[in-house]
Amino acid sequence: MARWFRSEPMDYVSLIVNEDAAHDCLSELGVLGVIQFTDLNPELTPFQRRYVSYVKRCDELERKLRYFVSECEKFNLTLGSAGTVDGFVASTAGSKIGGGQILEGLEGELDQYESQLKELSSYSEKLTSEYNAKVELQEVLEKARRFFMTDAPRLAVSELTATAAARNTASDEDPSLLEDAREMDMRFSSITGVVETAEKARFERMIFRATRGNCYIRFAPIKQPITDPETGMLTEKCVFIIFYKSISIEKKLKQICDAFSAHRYALPDMDDATAVDRMLTENAQELVDSRTVLLKNQDTRYRLCQMLAVSVEKWTWTVLKEKAVYHSLNMFRADVTGMLRGEGWVIAESIDDVRATVNKSHANMDMAMPSLVDHVPKPWPTPPTHFTTNKFTYGYQEFVNTYGIPRYREANPALFTAATFPFLFGVMYGDIGHGTFLFCAGLYLLWNEKANDNAKLGEMGAGMHSGRYMITMMGFFAIYAGFIYNDCFSLGLNLFGSRWSFEGQDTLEVANGAEATQNAPYGNPASVYPFGLDPIWHVTSNELLFFNSFKMKLSVILGILQMFMGTCLKGINAIYFGEKLDLFFEVIPMMTFAASLFLYMIVLIVMKWSINWNSRMLSATCLDPYGDTWGSADYDGEWIMCDNAGNGGYCTPWGYSCTGYDDTAAKCPLNFGGSGDGCQPPNLITTLINIALQPGNVDEPLYAGQSGIQNVLLILAGISVPILLLAKPYALSQKASAHHHDGEDEGDHEEHGFGEILIHQAIETIEFVLGMVSNTASYLRLWALSLAHSELAGVFWSKAMLSTLNVNWFASYLGFGIFAGVTCGVLLMMDVLECFLHALRLHWVEFQNKFFKADGVRFSPYSFKGILAEANVGS
Repeated sequence: MARWFRSEPMDYVSLIVNEDAAHDCLSELGVLGVIQFTDLNPELTPFQRRYVSYVKRCDELERKLRYFVSECEKFNLTLGSAGTVDGFVASTAGSKIGGGQILEGLEGELDQYESQLKELSSYSEKLTSEYNAKVELQEVLEKARRFFMTDAPRLAVSELTATAAARNTASDEDPSLLEDAREMDMRFSSITGVVETAEKARFERMIFRATRGNCYIRFAPIKQPITDPETGMLTEKCVFIIFYKSISIEKKLKQICDAFSAHRYALPDMDDATAVDRMLTENAQELVDSRTVLLKNQDTRYRLCQMLAVSVEKWTWTVLKEKAVYHSLNMFRADVTGMLRGEGWVIAESIDDVRATVNKSHANMDMAMPSLVDHVPKPWPTPPTHFTTNKFTYGYQEFVNTYGIPRYREANPALFTAATFPFLFGVMYGDIGHGTFLFCAGLYLLWNEKANDNAKLGEMGAGMHSGRYMITMMGFFAIYAGFIYNDCFSLGLNLFGSRWSFEGQDTLEVANGAEATQNAPYGNPASVYPFGLDPIWHVTSNELLFFNSFKMKLSVILGILQMFMGTCLKGINAIYFGEKLDLFFEVIPMMTFAASLFLYMIVLIVMKWSINWNSRMLSATCLDPYGDTWGSADYDGEWIMCDNAGNGGYCTPWGYSCTGYDDTAAKCPLNFGGSGDGCQPPNLITTLINIALQPGNVDEPLYAGQSGIQNVLLILAGISVPILLLAKPYALSQKASAHHHDGEDEGDHEEHGFGEILIHQAIETIEFVLGMVSNTASYLRLWALSLAHSELAGVFWSKAMLSTLNVNWFASYLGFGIFAGVTCGVLLMMDVLECFLHALRLHWVEFQNKFFKADGVRFSPYSFKGILAEANVGS
């Protein structure tokens, strides 16, 4: 864990390698994965680099492989696995084959497969188009013949009736009109074809508007979807037939058909049944032949894609590996002919491995020129940040990196987040039953860990797999907090026997408003519930009041402790980096301010919890010396008779004679001051507010000398603020003035610098002082979400289950279904996400802003394992 606290030490080195051994050298370094190269040729464009031709060849190979993947996806083929990334990298280590030979072999093999596949695909597209044309023609012939056999005779009868009437009228009036009627009796022209069903309404509307209704159109759907030759998607289409009587309309109709990509087909005279039947028969035979050829083509393509799917991932990983090698070589500079020089950051403990790897690569090539790996001055002051993580710590480190990368050697928040994040989540989500479901989900992810490591998971699945240990810990702490709250699906568990009892509870005859009594005296170990809260609180009328007070104070305590720990980490960083000004003029005033007001709040809360208020309040109570309450075990001190005991007067337990006009301060034996004098439980909020508003005045003190101690704390807090605001800017200005000579220009520059520093420090001071108050209030979300979770669970139980148990079995069955559904949807899904996000905010804002700079540079090593792990062949 100490190694995880600060990032790995880094060294900046220079590598000088022989150009002929450069490829093998970088291949071995990529397996090692401990160096991040620096670009020594920033002035060159990508097309001016030394190895740009090799990178282009790799890009071309990647394009071909993507084409293979797309073709395999058309057949829903699963890509064959190349094994684990570690296994692949290990198998390629120490290979004697050069990079040029690897690329040449892949290019020859992939070019052959690509040409075959492209030829088959183009032939398939052509065959599909021909097959679709024959299918559409078959459908057009059948639908058109059916139309002329059914609808056309009815239309013809109505037309003939109208024509006969016209002829009779014409013969009665003038015989010459009969010839004119015969000329007007002409047949309609028609256009038939196929259009997509999705465009049917727009197609019909466009025709109606273009011809102004001077046409007649009918549609008939094609039952079997037709395959699009370009996309391979199934498309719903329908047959249309349009009747018209004008050449101008015919021109418009053809233009509309072309605009909608409607296929038009020429049909024979539908009155010639023999010609129609012959055309149907011939087209049906051609359709069978075309389908046979098409299926043969698809089978050939399928077998070829099946063969490619086995090796495509292995080929892709090989290409990515070679591309990474040449991309890194492009960062090297050729200062001397035949030699390449590179620079980069190396993990300090691995520099010997890097040197040995480079020497080994040159030795394998029998190079006369020796290699060199040596330290050089750093080009910039801040090295990259790298943490060595394992399966457990990886998720928490990524959790912190999402907000920002830690500075080099800065205290790592992930070390503390690994413990506090699941714990604070458990505080908000505390429930034994719900936490068990979450814990089991985490265990399920851990059980399938090995299978998911090599599986191609989606974005959501990969995130769940990365955080599997975090989810398990969240469930564990939710169960732990559930035992503390004694809450299981909103029900209390009487695991160890309640330490309180109601009169008549054994016979279920407890009176409304009855008070519970302890089974053992206060302070006796038998009066304390062994673990968590007593289950009796879940059946009391003041349950909400008690849990509110407990969870609110617990939230404040946890929040202040976490924020104070963040301030301490700021001091640890200042000590480590030797920043004395930050330590003495920022960290110490911050810690003083936080301790004087906020840690003191925790002290008051714990003191109030630990004091026996029954005894203190009883000590200031007037009692009859001969009554039943005299000598009660609630009083911790010695019972003393007062002087008025024999005259029928009242006494306090410590022997004070009551007059009937005494106040609490007079009757209390503690003499702590104030109206309560220490015998009355204080309102802590009022006490804390009065520290600043009424210094020296404590109305209800907890201990002797409380007012004086609070005045001292207030003075310390008041002094720490101006020190935090002014001390560091003043020290920096004095330090700057010591390094400059007197001069008007320099004086102006120095004054301007001091002003900037003062403004920056004022912002930081205001942010810290106000942030301590607002952040403390922000931690009350622990109380709010915990309360909301328990109350929602209680509502679901009472409304869905309790209200149906006494009805009948069917209602109970239905009620359980509702209870299970809302519990799963709301509490096991939505509330988990809500508590996760609130715990995330508490760490990113309230905790990390006390010390975390988050402006580091992430270490991105040249590593085949990292490059291949990020590659997703199926995308």
